Amino acid sequence: MSHGAEQVLEGRGGSDYERYIRTDELLALQKAPDEWLHRDELLFTVTHQSSELWLKLAIAEIGESLAYLRDGRVQPALRLLARVRMCIGFTTSQLDMLEQMTPWDYQQVRKALGHGSGFDSPGFAGMRALIPELGEVFFARLEAAGLTLVELFTGVEANEDLYQLAEMLIDLDEALMGWRDRHFKAVERTIGFNVRGTQGTPVEVIGALRDRKFFPALWDVRSTLTDLADDIL
Repeated sequence: MSHGAEQVLEGRGGSDYERYIRTDELLALQKAPDEWLHRDELLFTVTHQSSELWLKLAIAEIGESLAYLRDGRVQPALRLLARVRMCIGFTTSQLDMLEQMTPWDYQQVRKALGHGSGFDSPGFAGMRALIPELGEVFFARLEAAGLTLVELFTGVEANEDLYQLAEMLIDLDEALMGWRDRHFKAVERTIGFNVRGTQGTPVEVIGALRDRKFFPALWDVRSTLTDLADDIL
């Protein structure tokens, strides 16, 4: 629609774009300048609010993917799970913005957070709840096919859909580990290491979570395949 065209959508805003995106409401979700303890509250808020939006999309796509997989439709699920992988990537890259605050500026922003912490993120809570279901569906399909993981990985050509699904689960696991690692480094760079976060959690505890895996069996099978190759190749 060209600039100045007549609006056809109901709602607030001077254009259909503003009404559809609901920019009035969206841009009112951040504190006004006269409410800031420090001007970088806007940077901090925009970074985290946009991350929650990407994670909202990721959760929706995982839910739809699960429905496809339970209906035996692997390819449509893979297409949506690729979006999930991208959403995680966007939340990871946005952490760069937090490092644009000086450590001392963040200490002033931190006073506005109360006991707010990334541990309370509804987006990541939703991801933690849904992602294991992807593993449950995958292993149910593997069992229904009468295959072990080793048989799947040594017989890819005959089981392409299942293999691609297994690799997508590894992609998601790896992406989440990448986010946790990047988050830990951003926290360490901002507030240090031998200190506690806003909820009293030691920073080193956050670091210890970096390599948590949702699908350990899909990682462990790599070692099994290496041992097998050493024996027979």
